[in-house]
Amino acid sequence: MIEEEGISSPDLDQETELSKAGYRHLKEGRFQEAVESFNRILEINPQNNYALVGLGESARKQGQFDRAVEFYRSCLEFHPGNRFALVGLADCYRARGAYQKAIEIWEQYLAQDDQDVTVLTRIADAYRKVKNFEKSKGLYLKALEVDKDNPYALNGLGHLHFDFKQYGEALPYWERMLANEPDNIKVMTSLGNCYRKTKDFDEGLPYFERALALEPANFYALFGIADCNRGMNRHRDSLDAWEKILETDPDNKVIITRAGDAYRNLGDLEKAEQYYKQALNIEFDLYAVIGLALISKIKGDHLHAIESLTGLLAQNPKNHRVVTEIADSYIKLGNTEAALETLTRFLRLGGKNAKVSEMVKYLQK
Repeated sequence: MIEEEGISSPDLDQETELSKAGYRHLKEGRFQEAVESFNRILEINPQNNYALVGLGESARKQGQFDRAVEFYRSCLEFHPGNRFALVGLADCYRARGAYQKAIEIWEQYLAQDDQDVTVLTRIADAYRKVKNFEKSKGLYLKALEVDKDNPYALNGLGHLHFDFKQYGEALPYWERMLANEPDNIKVMTSLGNCYRKTKDFDEGLPYFERALALEPANFYALFGIADCNRGMNRHRDSLDAWEKILETDPDNKVIITRAGDAYRNLGDLEKAEQYYKQALNIEFDLYAVIGLALISKIKGDHLHAIESLTGLLAQNPKNHRVVTEIADSYIKLGNTEAALETLTRFLRLGGKNAKVSEMVKYLQK
């Protein structure tokens, strides 16, 4: 029965009340009660779209994506084009990393409504994940046509250009976002990272410092500050930031190695050696071994440095840093023939590096 001449169906009234209860439970995170309400609706009407979508939402919110997909697809069989089922289904595929499938579903949604900013940014995100730059950018820009300062579209465009190493193009989108959200730490560090990638450390540093002022132990702010100072050869300031990170993350071998580099550059070889060995005690680290070899070189023990680095070269034959350091030690020992052989072997294996090529030309003269 359906409503007719002001008379409502008892079943329809019951479905409506159960649906309201189910979605209320869903909003409150009471999934079991929500499922019970939706299942009672299906006992009355097995094709009820609100109940099928509600069961899909209950499963999806609990991470049961395969089960959620079944409910959404069941809804679409009875109600083709149901927008809530399409969005839920696409979100399930996105959560499972099946971005191409998610895109196909969202495209069906956009065929009905191409002004939905939420869906536009989600599908743009998916295209970004599958490295389709043009599609992703076009959809983000379309979202901005609908909502000129939409934060998801601005952030997405920033990340899209950053992912494709177009750091300068990423900046204006994150700047616009920061103008609207002046305390957004993630945007500050993203802007800092753009400048860090282009080695404009002096321009990136203020963003990291601004982020740190808002959150004094923020890892990304501290890392950015340390790396920018390192890039500007301010090793004492760099070390202070590395040490600050280690206060809360004492077993981070990457940071321990960076701190070792700072001590080495400050001339405290004993402390540097201690840090490199501490990193290696946690797990093998290429840069810690290089750091110890560089200490040997500073002390004039080039044979030991060559021995250590040659062991690395066997595992990393195309590592230009290892190759140039070995060659440099051979040159210091007066063995230009061995230095040249080390460098040319790197080139024969297909390695490409400007410094290696320059050293070869120098030695061949």
